[in-house]
Amino acid sequence: MFANSRTVVSAQTGPHDKLAALVERHRDATFRKPLAAYSAAAFDAAIAAWRNAGSAPLIVDAGCGVGESTLRLATQFPDHFVIGIDQSESRIVRGKDWWEGVWPENFVWVRADLVDFWRQLHAAGIRPARHYLLYPNPWPKIGQLARRWHAHAVFPTVVALGGVLECRSNWETYIDEFALAVEWLSGVRPQVEAWVPRDDIAPMTPFERKYLASGHGLYRCVVTLPPVLPRPPSLP
Repeated sequence: MFANSRTVVSAQTGPHDKLAALVERHRDATFRKPLAAYSAAAFDAAIAAWRNAGSAPLIVDAGCGVGESTLRLATQFPDHFVIGIDQSESRIVRGKDWWEGVWPENFVWVRADLVDFWRQLHAAGIRPARHYLLYPNPWPKIGQLARRWHAHAVFPTVVALGGVLECRSNWETYIDEFALAVEWLSGVRPQVEAWVPRDDIAPMTPFERKYLASGHGLYRCVVTLPPVLPRPPSLP
């Protein structure tokens, strides 16, 4: 059945007690993970498509999955250009017969490692106007903290990219942690709220649609970040 998604179960009752120390360590360290072999070509292709379209204000749809959110963002912001990024080629190339109407032209999908793509954006001096992380894997077990994006070594770079950064999740603790990490790294306090899509706006992703149908609470963190922040980790 469609509306059968289970709610997130975790022993955590609030933000992880090791989150602050982990964010601080990543902020003060240099992230030296080598780029994946295919990352340079993937990045170059995405940026070429953006520039060929006139270098409109950029939207990054990070972890776009099957690409529905990319199409909806491109439709919602016709004067922007959207890059939808996912590590799974099969999700990106999967049939799109669920999309009704004409496809927007102001977008591109690219298979890439998000960790690499974020670092390449920063190294190239490219700052997105808007940046979305929609329903990332919450990794809810207490021992999985470091797998959550806001506790990852790349997160200082994500925050340093600036722009309007938005994250959505069906786990309130994930959003609370995300907001704390952003504030610690930027000095800017995000807006955190329960999120219910308006009746006249379709859900952004298949996960959002399924979670709503399953009766889950949805939450989001939104923050407008300054274009210049303390140095992020450098590329190797």
